Amino acid sequence: MSPPIALPETFARAVAGLRSVATRPEIVMEEVGAPKRLAPFAFALSATVLRDDDEVATGRLILLHDPAGHEAWQGTLRLVSYVTADLEADLAADPLLPGVGWTWLTDALDAQEAGHRALGGTVTQTMSTRFGDLAGPPATGDVEIRASWTPLDDDLAPHLRAWCTLLASTAGLPPPGVTALADRRPATTG
Repeated sequence: MSPPIALPETFARAVAGLRSVATRPEIVMEEVGAPKRLAPFAFALSATVLRDDDEVATGRLILLHDPAGHEAWQGTLRLVSYVTADLEADLAADPLLPGVGWTWLTDALDAQEAGHRALGGTVTQTMSTRFGDLAGPPATGDVEIRASWTPLDDDLAPHLRAWCTLLASTAGLPPPGVTALADRRPATTG
């Protein structure tokens, strides 16, 4: 049996920062297995966003650490994010959606003062229409935001708070403390 591997201090502090963040009740988070071949050290979280007990978005945040550094990362730590959510067909077809989706990420990082560099990624919108034996509900869509960035230091709590904000925005949740108004239609008399 081999002795346990000591974790680098930077990586241990980064993981502790991720573990220290309390999420809003609609976001259920758990630690999951991290990819082994991307970096010498890795840690991963998976999240599900619930609205009225329905799953409306999911995501994964992976922390990579290479003590030797990585030129493309411009540092030794890298965060890799994947978020996806179902959308109504008209929203999924909106040509402005990719730009808006990217702004959800950049605004969240800025609002949480999550210092970063080397930010890059994609926003993909997809429409699906069912036919034949799968015919049923009307057309549906989804949005997928994939991104990665290098944090400026190993305090990753602001980055996880920003990622949770991205999840909430993608899922269409109102900001914390704001209650969405119910759909109120005038009663008809007849």
